[in-house]
Amino acid sequence: MTQQILERVAGYEQRFNTLFEEYFDTVRAGLDAPSFSRFTPDCLQLLRELSLRGGKRIRVVVLHEAARLVTDEPVGGLDAAALSIELLQTHGLVHDDLIDDSPTRRGGPSTYYAYRERFSEHPQTALGLTVLAGDLALALSLQVLLEAKTSGAVRQAMVEALARAAADTFVGQIIDLERDFVGAPDEDALHCVADYKSARYSILAPMQLGLLAAGAQPALFETELREYARLVGICGQMRDDYLDLFGDAAAMGKPTGTDIRDGKHSYTVRALLASVDDAERRVVEAALGDPSCTPQTIAAVREIGERLGVTVRMQADMRRYAQQASAVAAGWRSQWREESVTFFEQLPLWSVERAR
Repeated sequence: MTQQILERVAGYEQRFNTLFEEYFDTVRAGLDAPSFSRFTPDCLQLLRELSLRGGKRIRVVVLHEAARLVTDEPVGGLDAAALSIELLQTHGLVHDDLIDDSPTRRGGPSTYYAYRERFSEHPQTALGLTVLAGDLALALSLQVLLEAKTSGAVRQAMVEALARAAADTFVGQIIDLERDFVGAPDEDALHCVADYKSARYSILAPMQLGLLAAGAQPALFETELREYARLVGICGQMRDDYLDLFGDAAAMGKPTGTDIRDGKHSYTVRALLASVDDAERRVVEAALGDPSCTPQTIAAVREIGERLGVTVRMQADMRRYAQQASAVAAGWRSQWREESVTFFEQLPLWSVERAR
């Protein structure tokens, strides 16, 4: 990305992190919970820790740049929309880590494992509190929009957009789990999961929220916004799957090989199985779905992928989808502001070059 865009991105991130801290400083006082409860403030504290512990804030950036497609003047309601989309992300992380039995997230303990440590002799309590923590984050994401400093019509439209995104994401999680029960999925099935599970709340919803806050009507551009989000979601999910095996665990803040151990038929697993001979297939399939799979075995699977050129082919596929998304964004110049169109052109390529 250009230096000017990178400076805007850094500014959004810095400002939002301060806003998020301030939000959690005030939300506890506003939450209607009985004074005797200790679990409720503990839950909020765990949500705060997870929410403030890093993250790329790409949804916040997309939200602000979507508003800038329309105007570079201050826009009411953007702060609430940014809080809302990141609280939805927090909800997703809490539940993702529970579903995946993941011990770490963003370089620290997942909410589920934090509860497991606190309630080591009460596993059902740990499980229940994790579910409820994620549910609370979702409820807060809607509440913050209902209190947005904008018109009632815009508030209503933003709540509807977020609710649709949340529902689509839940469907995405369901079909993501279903995918591994129907044999090796084809490419279209993987694209569908990426669209529902990631693209619709990470790209489409922030764009809709930003445009709504700026006074535009995203419904008029529904087809092109959905296509752009779908393509960015596909290359982004490919990158996530790629990094899960071929990435740097320290940079990502979580171990590699999780998808292999969980038996997930990800883009990477599909590419591996399409490339191996019989002996290599036995190595990959023996590791796939083995939760006790050692780091040495994961390293062996990684070496197979690197030697067979899986990394090179996946990188080429990611770039191809990113270029298609960029081409969609380039068509927006006739209707929206140049500088933010340029951002959306460059975002897909930037997303496939990230290290975490």
